[in-house]
Formats: sequence, structure tokens, C-alpha cells
Amino acid sequence: MNARAPFPFPRLTIVISLAAVVAFIVLTPGSGILDKADMVGYAVCHRMASHSFFIGGRQLPLCARCTGTFIGGLLGFFGQEVVLKRRRAANFPPRSIIAVLAGFTFSWAGDGLNSYLALAGGPHLYEPQNWLRLTTGALNGLTMSAILYPTLNFTLWREYRDESNIRRWRELAVLVLLEVGLIGLVLTRWPVLLYPLAILSALGVLTMLTGANSMLVMILLRRENQATNWREAGLPFLAGLTVSLLQIGLIDFMRYQLTGTLSGFPGLR
Repeated sequence: MNARAPFPFPRLTIVISLAAVVAFIVLTPGSGILDKADMVGYAVCHRMASHSFFIGGRQLPLCARCTGTFIGGLLGFFGQEVVLKRRRAANFPPRSIIAVLAGFTFSWAGDGLNSYLALAGGPHLYEPQNWLRLTTGALNGLTMSAILYPTLNFTLWREYRDESNIRRWRELAVLVLLEVGLIGLVLTRWPVLLYPLAILSALGVLTMLTGANSMLVMILLRRENQATNWREAGLPFLAGLTVSLLQIGLIDFMRYQLTGTLSGFPGLR
């Protein structure tokens, strides 16, 4: 008897599920790229108008803090994979660099707490500003990508590289400069940037969720360290993307049922 191909049923199931979810998204209310990007952002962000940037009279899919976090995370992946060429690097940065990255996240959390206290009418250190939300979000997005990138490589590849994804201070500086460029572009609020930033916002959310969910799928199916090339890596990523889209659709549905709006929360500004 011939041996059966490994995991044929999950592969077919994932392909069918992805097709069904994509069809659902295409058929949901709203037309155009901006509406779809808003729906992706709606699943992970409060989308309060007062906490968001408007470009060309249109609110971005994510608030200022989440715009920085998710596009910043996407830029972090790009920087590590393409700019620094740390392909398949599976080790975390040195402790001194991790300490700085942790500081980025603490600044994000601290600014978020200050913003929450101000929103609730409580004592706070300073008046929240969207540019500060964007800045701390972008730096936190870099931290998230610096943790997720080597973890994903360690889980995915059969032959990963035993090296740090960020080895030197100048490499961290390069990644920070990418984030500074993002911050500068958003703050210009050029109308021509509306579509690129909206698309990057949705891609950032999908990238971060897909990366995490792909690892979860590999662990649950006991398929860690199986991929030897990008073709073989496609199935875990397809599975992670399917789970991510299902999460987004479910959260969107539940949130809309509770709030009746696609932006913000009733009673909060």
C-alpha cells in the first residue's frame, strides 16, 4: 500500500476555508479598499476619531497608536528580512538591545495609561497627543517584530540560522530610522498617502496576526521545523492567514452587534 501524503486533509480544508473567508469579506457591506481596511482595523483598534489621524478628510483604519504599532511592526519585519538580511535568524538580540526594546514598549504602555486616565477624567501627567501616540506605537511595533521574527523562524524552518536578528547598535539604529520615516510620513498628512497608509495598516495587522497564528497552527499540528523553502512554508502561513481572517470577521461581527458602529464606541470621543 502506498503511503498517504502528509496532512492532505488539513491542506484541503485550509484552502477551502481561506476561499470562504475571502468570499465573505468581499461580500460584506462597504465597497473599495478603504472600507475593507477599516474592517481589518475595526477588529483590533477602538478607532476613536479623536485619537486618530485624518488624511484627505478620511479617518485612517487604525488610531494613531495602532497605526504606529502595526505599520511599525510591518516595517520591523521588512527591516530584518530585507535591509539587515537576517533571513532565518532564530536568536533574539543581545540583552543590552533587548533592554532598549523593552524601554520602547514601556514608553508605549506608559503613554497609553496616561491617555486612558485623561479619557476617564482622572489624574494624568500630560495632555495626550496623537503624534506621541504614533511615536510610541511605532517603537513598540519594532519591539514586537524583533520578538516575533526570530520566534517564527525558530518554529518554521528545519534549518534556521543560529544568529541574532539584531546584532549591533547600528542595526537597531537602522530599524529605528525606518520607524522615524513612518512617523514623519504620517505627520505630513499628505492626501496622496491615504491609500498607501490604509493598505499598510491592514497589511500590518494581517502580518502580525498571521505570524502568531501560523506558529500556533504548526505547534497544534506538530509541524514545527518542517519547511525547507518558501513553497513548503506556504501552507503554515496560509493556515495562519485563514485563522486571522476568521478572527477578524468574528470580532467585527460581535463588536458591531454590541456597539452598532464601525468607528469608536458610543459615548466616547
